[in-house]
Amino acid sequence: MKLLHRIGYYLGGFSIGLIVLAVFLNGKKVSCNYGPEARVLKNINLKHIKYSQNIENTIINGDIDSLEIRNILLRGDINFSKSETRKDPCGIYAIEGTLNNKDLVLMVENCDSIATVQTMKWE
Repeated sequence: MKLLHRIGYYLGGFSIGLIVLAVFLNGKKVSCNYGPEARVLKNINLKHIKYSQNIENTIINGDIDSLEIRNILLRGDINFSKSETRKDPCGIYAIEGTLNNKDLVLMVENCDSIATVQTMKWE
């Protein structure tokens, strides 16, 4: 068999495989979170988010909106050196983000079914 025919068969099979994968995986909530930061953020965002009394007072005063906190929880960066990941029963994570060109650090307690935003610190 000629080299050109082999390459043609290979590319044809590869194309069919890509189409089959696209059909099966299209529209499903499939994500590839391999890094530890992405896995923790996904884990926190799948749970019910609760706010401590201090954070609720800050939201009521209008200093920050709960949607802005939610955005930081979705797109923030986890600082593992400031986090207490092995704390029992719930790990505490420092999630850093920017809001109005200021750096903000949220301390989030990640339990089995609830994630609680404990403190908020501007840096």
